[in-house]
Amino acid sequence: MQIRAAVLEEFGKPLAVQDVELAGPRSGEALVKLHACGVCHTDLYTASGADPSGYVPCVLGHEGAGVVEAVGDGVSSLAVGDHVVTLFSPFCGECVNCASGKTNVCVAIREQQNRGYLPDGSTRLSRGGEELRHFMGCSTFAEATVMPEIALAKVSPEASLEACALFACGLSTGLGAAMYRAAVEPGSTCVVFGAGMVGLGAVAGCRLQGADRIICVDLSAERLELAARNGATDTWTATEGVVERIVEETGGYGADYTFEATGLVSVMRQAVESARMGWGLCTIAGVAGKGETLDIVPRFLMQGRRVQGASFGGVRSREQVPLLVERYLAGDIDVDSFISHRLTLDEVNRGFELMHDQDGIRSVLVF
Repeated sequence: MQIRAAVLEEFGKPLAVQDVELAGPRSGEALVKLHACGVCHTDLYTASGADPSGYVPCVLGHEGAGVVEAVGDGVSSLAVGDHVVTLFSPFCGECVNCASGKTNVCVAIREQQNRGYLPDGSTRLSRGGEELRHFMGCSTFAEATVMPEIALAKVSPEASLEACALFACGLSTGLGAAMYRAAVEPGSTCVVFGAGMVGLGAVAGCRLQGADRIICVDLSAERLELAARNGATDTWTATEGVVERIVEETGGYGADYTFEATGLVSVMRQAVESARMGWGLCTIAGVAGKGETLDIVPRFLMQGRRVQGASFGGVRSREQVPLLVERYLAGDIDVDSFISHRLTLDEVNRGFELMHDQDGIRSVLVF
């Protein structure tokens, strides 16, 4: 079938919206007509050429939601008409990682996915006989996509697909970092560094977990206002001395849980040093730049602080994304407040410009 899609032809250049061919689903795959797709920093990071694992030509996009239009042989958990969220982080439930119960990082299709291919090592996208690779196994800057069954989460048809798209990456990463990876305890004190999509999700997650005090730190007064709307009890403008202030206001020990959601290694260090002596847990959700390293003074670890990462927030995607969507339907998560701009597919490059200018939280392409 012919669809319109945003193709990355050359790193550092605008995406080209054009007609491409999309083949039907093969065994274990589903064809999804997309209704909405968030424009995420990861897309911009790859388009810029900064990502050393990037490849061209490919169709970008990964934060999508839509409706199943066809399924291939062997697909048992999805049917035509199902509403789904696309998952760059699949969950097969059977690989060594999934079976362990210790992680959400599925390795069933990881090798081919990292190379831009579907599990059988081929693509469903092409243009004039030339293959186009799939981005993060999703390629959702398009009117439709074909994805593995294990990389699609069936969600309630009552939920807005525009809102559902945010659960495909940024929002779930923040929520999951607090709810699943760190498992914030009721009555605790939390600090969230960064009030972008991931940070705001972490603020909401801390609130849902029953944290007593949630401090959000950011440079933007507008974003801090949104953090307060979503559960932050304290909003601080990022300044020098923020670590000392956190320690001072927590009795001289630090916060029970800290979350880093900026991708800046300098802020990651602040998050580590703000964690409570004895048991403080620092969760790193931001993605640092190529070649950057995090310096940690060993004494902070010797005193009992812990540091961990949070790929997709620790969310077991196919199992837990639908549960998060249910929390949205119940009114527990104000997803609509995070959608700053609604754009058409032809305006995808405008979405990158808005992100670069830090204009709003999330731009959503609406098909």
